[in-house]
Amino acid sequence: MELSERANHRLVDRGSDSVSADRLSERLGRWSQGEGTLADRLARAVAALISRGELRPGDRLPAERTLAAAISVSRGSVVAAYGILADDGLVERRQGSGTRIAGAALRLGTTGGAGRGEALFSASPSSIDLLRSVPRIPELAVEIVREHAPALDPLLLSETDPVGLPMLRARIAARFAAEGTPTTPEQIIVTHGAQAALHLAVGELVSPGDVVLTEEVTWPGLFDAVRRRGGRVHGLPMGPDGLDMAALEDAIALLRPALVAVNPHHQNPTGTRMPAAARLRLAELAAEYGVPVLEDRVLAPIAFDGVVQPSLAALRPDAPVLVAESVSKWAWAGLRVGWLRADPVLVRRMRASRQTVDLFTSVPAQLLALDFLDRAEPLRKQVIETHAARLELLRGWLAEHLPDWEYATPRGGLSLWARLPEGSADAFIRLAASRGVAVAGSRAFSVSASEDDRIRIPFTAPDELLHEAVVRLGEAWRERRLTTR
Repeated sequence: MELSERANHRLVDRGSDSVSADRLSERLGRWSQGEGTLADRLARAVAALISRGELRPGDRLPAERTLAAAISVSRGSVVAAYGILADDGLVERRQGSGTRIAGAALRLGTTGGAGRGEALFSASPSSIDLLRSVPRIPELAVEIVREHAPALDPLLLSETDPVGLPMLRARIAARFAAEGTPTTPEQIIVTHGAQAALHLAVGELVSPGDVVLTEEVTWPGLFDAVRRRGGRVHGLPMGPDGLDMAALEDAIALLRPALVAVNPHHQNPTGTRMPAAARLRLAELAAEYGVPVLEDRVLAPIAFDGVVQPSLAALRPDAPVLVAESVSKWAWAGLRVGWLRADPVLVRRMRASRQTVDLFTSVPAQLLALDFLDRAEPLRKQVIETHAARLELLRGWLAEHLPDWEYATPRGGLSLWARLPEGSADAFIRLAASRGVAVAGSRAFSVSASEDDRIRIPFTAPDELLHEAVVRLGEAWRERRLTTR
């Protein structure tokens, strides 16, 4: 079956939550082959569809007699299979409402507990902190802060519009246009950093039980935002250049995502940069399927080779692309000012939602952000030069102290994604902590279970601290190898 046909042959009938028996029969495939009774095999096949996200919490399975006729078995086999699924907690059977796919999303039970991102803020005060990739404020930014003297207009200072100061929205829109993405101020909402922009977008577009597609290895702040909405994050394979486009298209057709969230520019943590052809295909998929795409461009300007690609929104203006940016990585992380570019209708919806959360962004912070935007090019140049030099230092120190670790040299961004030649990254992280170095690895960034063999090394710490951290990591690695012989 062609992909386009599968996209129109979804399990759930349009306009309802009922699973079509005929479509379910198609997706079950050769379910009757294998070990166990027919009921056992059918239950395993349905469970596999649930695991892959093709059946989602709240979907209503066909009536026993209807499904039995579609797959040519007795009604008793289907009743027994549904019973097995119910015993395993995969479905809920209620009188009058049939058999529905169960899941935490139905009960909004995923909102409690600490988020994954919290682990990146858990370094001991006595440790060298390599958990966060937060650059130091550039000298030019310090000068701008010291020289900042905004006009203290009482009307301006009392501005409380949730979407942001009109002059800042206009300035951001003009910068988008100058970089190749025509934008109006009505398409901009100013936020407390890019993470707040991400939360706003997820809050508007994702409902409990919805699927969000993203890279298999990604920023944990996205996972936490979706989880707190009761959504499900589905990670997709990545190659040397980022997200696998064929896997993305298959997943869009099969999983009916509410959102695709990507970080195509010096991806955090892998450092990959999506090539032009893949970026165009991503924008085309958004337009063809009508699936919103949230593009994280926070690290896009930090390109060591000077290549700053235009936004996905510039490639297909008819595609539902949202773009998140901020000043945190190239000006000052301590100034929590970011923004989201989106359709004006969606911006108005987020404006209303924001009034129930944090109302609006600090006016003094927005005024200072104006000064940073006025001098964005020299600020970015300074950050690029500083971190390109620091990356070269890091590579030299890794060659000296950890020569068997492997990595692809990033062309931008603020961190390096290193592969351990053997053993568990989690175990090594614990050993590094005993030597006073706090680092994060595969498990902190992986959407689902993956190979536990990667360490993220930000090169944002001062040179002397970064060098000492690598020395200690080298010592920990040698200790590990001695103890495992």
